[in-house]
Amino acid sequence: MCFTFSWVGWEGSAYDTRICLEALRRENLHFPHPPSGKYYLVDVRYPNMKGYLGPYQGERYHLSDYRCGSQPRGRKEIFNHAHSYLRCTIERTFGVWKNRWKILSQMPNFSFSKQVKIVIASMTLHNFIRIHSLKDQEFMPYDDDDELLPEEGENEREIVGGEQGINSSHEPEMDEERDRIVVLLMHRE
Repeated sequence: MCFTFSWVGWEGSAYDTRICLEALRRENLHFPHPPSGKYYLVDVRYPNMKGYLGPYQGERYHLSDYRCGSQPRGRKEIFNHAHSYLRCTIERTFGVWKNRWKILSQMPNFSFSKQVKIVIASMTLHNFIRIHSLKDQEFMPYDDDDELLPEEGENEREIVGGEQGINSSHEPEMDEERDRIVVLLMHRE
């Protein structure tokens, strides 16, 4: 539950997908690409491209869709359920960070450069505490606790306007990887 990269300074209305794709384009940012054979889990709004694995579109995805005894049906839902469960670690990480550093949700009217420093400092301290504290009060409730997983739509924005076109970059290699994982998941059950 640590941050591996931050690019602070974007306006709050900027879409995560736009920021990520821009970070991938700019070599000077040294974005930590996944090593060969590995990938980052991304949500449905991101392009399914090498190193970035999204869920199947048009299928149930969010864990809240599977609550109350409703089990995944079919191979695509089995994958989406596992994908969503793993992605919730990302949401829990942001939850711990924002819960610990209340200043983030009610940022005083500091200069922009000071606000950027606060965000970077709080992320750095978050990582330090996570790495060096075995039993931290803020992390403990979030560690593998299904009850605290975010509900559908939490920490996510709706896609509007031009952002929908971002998914046009599509690589079949990641579709094949997703299909391979589904087979493994189905044999595990």
